[in-house]
Amino acid sequence: NVVIHSTSKYMDGHACAIGGVIVDGGNFDWSVFPEFSQPNASYHGVVYSEQFGNAAYIAKARTMLLRDFGAVPGPYNAFFLNLGLETLHLRMERHCQNAMEVSRYLQSKLGGDVCFVHYPGLSSDPDYPLAKKYLKNEQGVFIGASGVVSFGVAGGRERAAQWMDALKLAAIVVHVADARISVLHPASTTHRQLTDEQLSDCGITPELIRLSVGIESASDIIEDLEQALNASR
Repeated sequence: NVVIHSTSKYMDGHACAIGGVIVDGGNFDWSVFPEFSQPNASYHGVVYSEQFGNAAYIAKARTMLLRDFGAVPGPYNAFFLNLGLETLHLRMERHCQNAMEVSRYLQSKLGGDVCFVHYPGLSSDPDYPLAKKYLKNEQGVFIGASGVVSFGVAGGRERAAQWMDALKLAAIVVHVADARISVLHPASTTHRQLTDEQLSDCGITPELIRLSVGIESASDIIEDLEQALNASR
């Protein structure tokens, strides 16, 4: 019924704007909640469920909550987001295509430089059935599974660090969903405050790498990953 997006990811697409968006399907009966079915004293006594029907939630978000939280994007953030939205459909096709090629390349390295690969677009991935079910166009055709791929560098944390240091094209940042390829080692960055036991409980292994595959040439991306694997042996 309600979907929340971070617009600083694929929607912006270039890591230059911060924002978020709420999408209300307008198909839920909000009158069962007092917050929407009782008069709002701070906004002229309006009863959102009576005044706006199934749009009660988004109406309250755009009036009272927007007023109270001040969650208004700056003009440049709005401008950059608008530019990004114009090419979103084109970029997503390329992100998905490149991620599929990269994941297949990494899959070819299993048993050697790579110990596991996770990408919902791969038929061998446990989430592939869900990806095929939900990630399809109006004609019911599977359209891709985003640009995020995770894999494990054989050799653990030390080799993962060496591999990242050897990269030339990819940026080492915590951001995701950029037009440019970026990589992240979760165990030593986003989750560095956790103990080894806690990391294990979260499913974050020492060798885990998260790739945010960009829209560069897929062959250039794969060449960079390959040379880094060779350099880290």
